Amino acid sequence: MLKGARCETARCGFTRRDYPPGMHAWRRSKFSAYGVQLREKQKLKRFYGVYERQFRRYIEEAERKKGNTGEHLLIALEKRLDNVVCHLGLAASRSQARQLITHGHLDVNGRRVTIPSLPVRAGDVIAPRQKESTTKLIASVRESIKGRAVPSWLEVNEEPLQGRVLNLPVREDVSVEIREQLIVELCSK
Repeated sequence: MLKGARCETARCGFTRRDYPPGMHAWRRSKFSAYGVQLREKQKLKRFYGVYERQFRRYIEEAERKKGNTGEHLLIALEKRLDNVVCHLGLAASRSQARQLITHGHLDVNGRRVTIPSLPVRAGDVIAPRQKESTTKLIASVRESIKGRAVPSWLEVNEEPLQGRVLNLPVREDVSVEIREQLIVELCSK
């Protein structure tokens, strides 16, 4: 939720303090059912860095598919290119991955891509462009996040540096702790 790798350590503010900010946080009452649903939706939107209109499109797309709407929603968000770049270790955070993509530092299947919300498919190859500035930037990022695990649906090759999408993610591959059924209930009202 926070920038970079801070939430992966013990210093993460969300795990240290599970109450809202402010002097009178202890006075606040419990959330209503609507408040709990809204909080889950906002948490998911902020985790993946999408705005409301884009989030609505993802929900509409998930509702059109057969099966569990919540799972389809999470898988659609997990397949975003900026999320995949972050998982591959080419960027320290999703916002940094989004910036790398919009500035044209990455290729997908040998073609330059500038759209962070591009959904990846099985077999796609994601690689940094062969420019000196891009190589330096990604080398420094890889050094800072050394040891981060790559999900089972992705694979990273070091020489030459590139990532491959082995297959599409499933619900168990989603890294965020979220109750997607609450989001579906809220958005279906």
